[in-house]
Amino acid sequence: MASSSTPAPAVALVHTSAEETLTGEAVALDVQPVGFFLRAVGAVIDFLVGVVLLIGGALLLLSMVAAGTLPESAVRIGVISLLVLVTVAIPTTVETLSRGRSLGRLAVGARIVRTDGGAAGFRQALIRSLTGVLEVWFTLGAIAAVVGMFTPRAQRLGDLLAGTASERTRTRRLPPPAPGLPPGWESWAAIADVSRLPDRLAARVAQFVRGADALEPAARVRVAASLAEAVRPFVSPLPPSDPEGLVRAVSAVRRDREYRALLLENERAAALTEKA
Repeated sequence: MASSSTPAPAVALVHTSAEETLTGEAVALDVQPVGFFLRAVGAVIDFLVGVVLLIGGALLLLSMVAAGTLPESAVRIGVISLLVLVTVAIPTTVETLSRGRSLGRLAVGARIVRTDGGAAGFRQALIRSLTGVLEVWFTLGAIAAVVGMFTPRAQRLGDLLAGTASERTRTRRLPPPAPGLPPGWESWAAIADVSRLPDRLAARVAQFVRGADALEPAARVRVAASLAEAVRPFVSPLPPSDPEGLVRAVSAVRRDREYRALLLENERAAALTEKA
């Protein structure tokens, strides 16, 4: 008797790069992580602000002791309280209330978010601040720098423990206006894949489309043919068309998709700001 076997269920694999953010619904978000250099600049600004607060607090304690309003026996308690306030309490409060911002991150256009793309909360801010006492204050940022250089999104030790990362809040400008899709190309545009088109080539295509009407006819045909030849390996499916029609269609599809992606990115950044 022939035996029947039940086929194994198919398993869908989701491939994401090391710098992509994957939500709980397995959706890869197109977010831009902040690089190591900008993170370092923001961290230095926050560190200097903390140093200023420590110096100001120390001077206040000394003046209170000199004025007799603070007994010498309470100086040690005052110093410990000042250290906890500046290194843990204030950073945690600021980061929680500002949804992952700080003065340094505001300067470089960054925000701390969860690795799943959601807004960071009190728990993440507290873990980062407590870890920061060791990796930022005790070692003057040496541990944070070493760990950040070897993590894909420049995460420091506190980020790894809290499950957070730093992402850009300053989104790219919307692409400049360009002529729309040529008539009759709508069905192709719905399935066209132009994502592999290199950015420099895409910029040349967009520049040609915007200025094609000002070119001499012979030069216009020559440039369109050259661009179409360069574009074809990166477009799928490749429709039968004259060179200029192909170039215009590719430019329109790419711009429309970039426009929608940037709008979604702006909406998501606004949602993180409003999320409690």
